[in-house]
Parts: sequence; structure tokens; C-alpha cells
Amino acid sequence: MGMGQKAGSPQYFNEMYDGAAVRPPYQGLEAWARDMPVDLRTLKQGEAEALFRRIGITFAVYGEGGDPDRLIPFDMFPRVFAADEWRKLDRGVKQRARALNAFLADVYGRGEIIRAGRVPAHLVYRNEAYEKAVVGIKPPKGVYSHIVGIDLVRTGPGEFFVLEDNCRTPSGVSYMLENREIMMRMFPQLFRENRIAPVETYPALLRRTLSSVAPAKCDTPPRVVILTPGHYNSAYYEHSFLADMMGVELVEAQDLFVEGDFVWMRTTEGPQRVDVIYRRIDDAFIDPLCFRPDSMLGVPGLMNVYRSGGVALASAPGAGVADDKAIYTFVPEMIRFYLGEEPVLQNVPTWQCARPDDCAHVIANLADLVVKEVHGSGGYGMLVGPRSTKEQIAAFADKIREKPWNYIAQPTLALSTCPTFVEEGVAPRHVDLRPYCLVGEEVQLVPGGLTRVALTEGSLVVNSSQGGGVKDTWVLAE
Repeated sequence: MGMGQKAGSPQYFNEMYDGAAVRPPYQGLEAWARDMPVDLRTLKQGEAEALFRRIGITFAVYGEGGDPDRLIPFDMFPRVFAADEWRKLDRGVKQRARALNAFLADVYGRGEIIRAGRVPAHLVYRNEAYEKAVVGIKPPKGVYSHIVGIDLVRTGPGEFFVLEDNCRTPSGVSYMLENREIMMRMFPQLFRENRIAPVETYPALLRRTLSSVAPAKCDTPPRVVILTPGHYNSAYYEHSFLADMMGVELVEAQDLFVEGDFVWMRTTEGPQRVDVIYRRIDDAFIDPLCFRPDSMLGVPGLMNVYRSGGVALASAPGAGVADDKAIYTFVPEMIRFYLGEEPVLQNVPTWQCARPDDCAHVIANLADLVVKEVHGSGGYGMLVGPRSTKEQIAAFADKIREKPWNYIAQPTLALSTCPTFVEEGVAPRHVDLRPYCLVGEEVQLVPGGLTRVALTEGSLVVNSSQGGGVKDTWVLAE
């Protein structure tokens, strides 16, 4: 089968082909894919898998759980964006990250957007991700979410939609970096022939971002650490990878302690003060004196130091209220309210089942919609209407009637497709994209991100737990 659309298939935007013509960003790849013998392709695919195994990238992307030793499939056909396409995404993602941070500063402060009637109070203050313990605390430089992962889908040449925002601890960035590393190692000629913007500056930018939010009490070059729950965590590989790449210590709770107004790290040379903690542990577990008393993963007294300005936490506790799926519907309003701008990137139209009219519409049209749990992730707890049986739809309707506030619904978007190597050659498969926006003294975005691909023909679910794979994402240099 060729790389174009299959006869009779729905009209999805094909990122490589416009009819029979190759779209400009992909012109450097057509001959490469066409002329690659099957045995060479099989050899290269095996080489890529061996590299991934040797490096140790075996974890479920986006913290989806699952077998920690399972390899996520890597597709060698890169996804390509032209420089002007990327400019729009760059502008839109940065705008969204600024608005989300402004919202967090507001809802843990005066709550102006709620007073103005733009966001319902109960969605914020009764949200399980809203942390009352941090109300009134102003984090260093006013930044709450330092790494914002924005999940995007494409439906046409200039049409991009935001599927969801990830303000807590978006994972998967190690894939963005390793996909590139492996592609450069396997196909160096492609990088000589195409001018591709680099992503390998990400670890240095991340370190600079984290250092830029050191607390006021820090009067020496800031010491940054990554706090991990430990090697049983599904994203542990990424934690250790980023610590190595940034040249900082990877620590677990027992490596840190609180004394006086500061957090200290135990080292063979005695205690050393820690200024910035990039924590990959959920709010509930970071300090047993403030949150869950049974947590073995946290540092007792950490929140007192944070409150007094002795340490910066990235992301700030409570940042999760901004990436809740019910709050998501109000992000365009946040952009207008805080920035006085129109959104560059649109939301997917969304119905909130908590609203009786929306709920009635959703139940009447379940066969055409995608329904998600408000706090769900990883492709679980959802219904893809067009791919469900009448029995599944009826059972899900009962769930919505029982807990309407727990669900939102969206139309099934015609996700774009990207050429992907499959057994019979090259075929279109659906993709999404997660760029990683860094927020410190500056707001920065590396030109690229993590592209996930639905490897099953016709599937729109790209999550690795549901059989999805990953690709290198190219942005052509200006």
C-alpha cells in the first residue's frame, strides 16, 4: 500500500501528501523512504530497538503504568514541520503556558477570574487538585508550572487543536531527545541533507529555567536536584536520564532532610543545601507533615521551608488544578482575561456533562463522541463512540447518568496522519504531538516535541498503553 489515502477511507489530512503531490516539508524524505530496501529497513528497525534496550528506555510514556520493561515501539519515519507551521505552534504554546501560570497565581491569590464570573468557583475550589495548603504562598518568580506539556492534534494544513494541558509533571521528554539521538546515529545523511532545528539544547535550557526560579534566600549558584519516587516508578528512566543530561543529583526522599529554614542533601562530604527541587512525585506524597501522613516518598517539613522561601519546588504544589479536564474548557477565556489576547491555538469543542443541557446532548449523541473522565489519563476511563458497540455505549450512558460531573465529551476529530513504516511498506497512521514549554524568567520552547503514533490501522488512540508508538519530530530550520 502506498503513502496516500486508502480508497474509501475518511478524509484525514495527510501531512506528507496533498493528493499525489508531496507537501514541501516532506520532499527530502520521499526518495529516502521509497528507495530503502525491505531488508535494510528491517535491519535498521532492529538496530533502533537494540539501542533503546541498551540505553534502557523501557517505561510507559506519560506515566501510563503498565510493564516497566516493555519497549515502546519506535517508528523511523520522522514527522516534519515547516518553519512557518512551527512559528504558529511556538506562539500558541507559549501563550497558553503564560495564561495557565497567571491562572494559578490568581486562584491561589485573589481569585479575580472567579470574581469576574469567567470560571465557576466550584470547579476550582472543590477540585481535588486544588491544594488549600498553598493558598497565599507566592512561589519564586511567581512561576507555578515550570514545564508545561501541551497535547496537540492537527486536522488540516493550518488547523491545530489543543487536546489537553499538562501542568504537573509532563513526562516523555526523554523520548523526544532519544528519538533524535537514534535517528542521527542511524541516518546521518538525512541530517546532512535537511536543515533540522536541534532539540538537544533541552537539558541545558531546563537547568537554566530551574536555576532562574531559585528562591530569594539563595545567595550562591543554585543547587538543583531531581526528586524521584524511586526505581519502581514507570518514568524512573526519564528521571535518571534528565539528571545525567543536566549534571544534577537524582535524589530520593531519604537523601534529603529539613533543618532550620533550608532543605539539605546528604552527601559523602556532609550536608549540602538544596535550592531548587524538580520533583517527579505527586503533591499528596511530597511532605507527610502537610499532605498524606503515610507517605514514605516525601520529605517531612519540606512545605514549611517552601512557605518561608527557602526552597523552590517545580512544579509548585497545587499546579494540577490548571490541567484538570473541566478547567481546560476555560483556557481560551484565561488567555483573554490575563493576557488581553485572542488564543492562537483553539480548544477542541467540549461538552461538560456537569451541565444538564450538555449532558443530555452527550447521552443522545454518544455514538459520535469521545467521552473522557475529568481526572482520567492514559486512554483509560474513556469511550470512543464510533468504535464502540451498542452495549458499550448503553453501559457508558449509565455511568454518565450516575456521575455526570465526572465526564466531558468531545467530537471525534479527524486526526492528521503521518507516513509510518508498517509490515507491508509505508502507510498513514494517526499522530498527536506534545511540545514541552519551559517557564522561568523566560518562556522557552525547543523546536520539536514528542510525536505519538497510533500503530494500529484506523486507531485514533495514540497512548503507549493502548499500543501506540513514538517518532522523531523535525522542525525545518529557517
